[in-house]
Amino acid sequence: TLVSNGCMINNSDKCIYFKTFDTKNYVIICLYMNDMLIFSPSIEVINENKRFLLIKFDMKDMGEANVSLGMKIIKHQMVSPYPKNTI
Repeated sequence: TLVSNGCMINNSDKCIYFKTFDTKNYVIICLYMNDMLIFSPSIEVINENKRFLLIKFDMKDMGEANVSLGMKIIKHQMVSPYPKNTI
């Protein structure tokens, strides 16, 4: 179903799917047993993919993950190394 939605399977790990929309928007979906992580710089892209998956599968949105496979997940914003108005 992810492939039919335009996702490509990662050649190195068949549990990782990705889809690019343009140079700034993409989604990465990681599956492990009965868990799923969805990564994207765009909350709209994340929500669009969650809506699609909720229609196709019996699943529950558990919110933002803070731990996966024993690793702590830290979310941060990308910050430009250049001060404003200097470029």
